[in-house]
Amino acid sequence: MATDEFAELLVRLRKGAGRTQDEQADAINTASGRETMTRREINRYETGRNIPTNHTLVYIAVACGIPPEFLQREAAAARARRRHARRQEEEQDDVKRRTLLGGAVVGAAAAAEPWERLAHALTKGRKIDSEGAASLVDRAGALHVREGNLTALQLQNEVEGHLDAITAALPRAGEHERVLTVAAGETAALAGWVAWDLGDDERARSYYEVTMDCAKAAGHPPLWALARAYASYGPASPEKAAKVLAEAAQHVRGPGNAAAAAWIYGRLAEEAANAGDEANALRALDRARFAYDFADHTSEQAWVRFMTPYRMDSLALSVYGLLGRQELTETADHAVGRLGRELPEAGVVVLGDLATALLRGGDIDQGVYVSRQFAAATEVRPTTMGRARAQAVASQLPERERELARHLQQFAA
Repeated sequence: MATDEFAELLVRLRKGAGRTQDEQADAINTASGRETMTRREINRYETGRNIPTNHTLVYIAVACGIPPEFLQREAAAARARRRHARRQEEEQDDVKRRTLLGGAVVGAAAAAEPWERLAHALTKGRKIDSEGAASLVDRAGALHVREGNLTALQLQNEVEGHLDAITAALPRAGEHERVLTVAAGETAALAGWVAWDLGDDERARSYYEVTMDCAKAAGHPPLWALARAYASYGPASPEKAAKVLAEAAQHVRGPGNAAAAAWIYGRLAEEAANAGDEANALRALDRARFAYDFADHTSEQAWVRFMTPYRMDSLALSVYGLLGRQELTETADHAVGRLGRELPEAGVVVLGDLATALLRGGDIDQGVYVSRQFAAATEVRPTTMGRARAQAVASQLPERERELARHLQQFAA
């Protein structure tokens, strides 16, 4: 059943044309001249799970005999309704958080910025109950999961608001001081990542610095590694980024850190490949894969939950693609097989790396299909890393896909 006015509109258009969902998919494919639309995608549109991209809306309009501008206008209104609903949800979360803390006033209220208030709070020490501490820790972990589904702008208020909540609790943490300090550092690191994604490098650095303060205060080396790994996206050259990642790797040794180590070594491989250092890139990728054999991204630190098998595949695809290695094609086939029907739900980064790899490896039809899924994902979650991958995908598309390439280039710009 449709859950949104726009989804209901798509249902009415299809039924008005006397089509089943399979027939609607065929009509759209006829309009586009491609075999990329499926009944499953139609179902996602008509149940409100996805909103078609403007590119796709043109073909839906042609198939239904209506002006594309009408559908694009209605889709824009639907996206605006979703943004409004998310803001309301965030406001409700904020009320719940304040209730949990009993209306506590931030102890370092005189500090102007969240990282300054957190740095100040690290010097204090009072008491908070176990239930309150557990709720704050759980919320910090949940934010790292939400990062995979929201844009940086959508996430910013949630992350900084939760950082304020933990900051308020830290002066009275008592026996929970260490776990709250770690949760504070995880939240500050995510706030830094969000700031970087929004183009505020100075703010990002400040958050990363206080994350490392938390790591030192809690005696928790992986937290230091998290800050440095996030910071590795900022340096001006791949050589400098690789140096930052090599430092981070020293802090994720030992049990319980396998997923974190896999991510950091995978990123190190990626930057070494960017620098043209094939030997070190392949060595780091081998270490990443070895670490991942022992990893459980669902039970280690909260911030490694994004390190799914799909993300491990995308790192390998990125490295092999940058190096022009023959392993690219086999790895791409393996990644497609692993994703299967979950392709549309995969992250922006994974889809971008997979699309580029397929196109580079010569599997043009599959590469174009994944490129379209990637384009749809970037509409929902336009991130900095997505823009970087959009340019790579666009450069590999065949001449017949000029419209899709232009769309991705505009997004990348």
